[in-house]
Amino acid sequence: MRLGPVPLAGLLGFALFALPLLGLLGEAPWGETASLLGEARVRTALALSLVVSTAAVALSLALGFPLAWLLARYEFPGRAALRTIVTLPMVMPPVVAGVALLAAFGRHGLLGGALEVVGIHLPFSTLAAVLASAFVAAPFLVTSLETGFHQAERRYEDVAATLGASRWLVFRTVLLPGIRPALGAGLALCWARALGEFGATITFAGNLEGRTQTVPLAIYQILQTDPERAFLLAALLLAISVLVIAGLRGRRLAG
Repeated sequence: MRLGPVPLAGLLGFALFALPLLGLLGEAPWGETASLLGEARVRTALALSLVVSTAAVALSLALGFPLAWLLARYEFPGRAALRTIVTLPMVMPPVVAGVALLAAFGRHGLLGGALEVVGIHLPFSTLAAVLASAFVAAPFLVTSLETGFHQAERRYEDVAATLGASRWLVFRTVLLPGIRPALGAGLALCWARALGEFGATITFAGNLEGRTQTVPLAIYQILQTDPERAFLLAALLLAISVLVIAGLRGRRLAG
């Protein structure tokens, strides 16, 4: 079958995405998986990554849910500017995000001095890693939830309220089921982004083993001395991302 220029260009575009992934999977020494996972620093980095990414998602949900509600359900001056600021970390260079966090929460930052007065020192701590991950990952949850709020049938909420349902009952039985696909997709994307965060974390939290060294930072360090094992750890992280995306696709198809 002869391909036209557009399908051919599409295949070339696919190759741009597929070849690096195939190269990574091909270079990874899969036979050393058990040995790699047996290393204390790798297990520590994996455990810390799970803690940091999960805490970042929890923080993103606690702050992002009401923010998405505000953006979707209220009209006010400056809403477009607020939305721009919220989505900016999605395209901001990660190192710039880390520097911005230092400018806000560092010792000489906007809030750094006030935090140190009450005994909180954020930079180069596990909490800093959580904050860095939440900063770059929360926009994925906020934008997904905002879309879900826009798509929800508000007339059902109005009918339920007219029938005497409390706000909590309307939220739990009408709104939440309506936005569940958007919420699930947003949480999955947020968690995957937090799990893979590197630039903002290394700038704001550092690369301290057992304290701030997550899997991406461990990959970077191992790459300096043992590229093959770094390829393997990167491939394992890629596999986790594939599972997240596959689960997300299944959720969307089911919805």
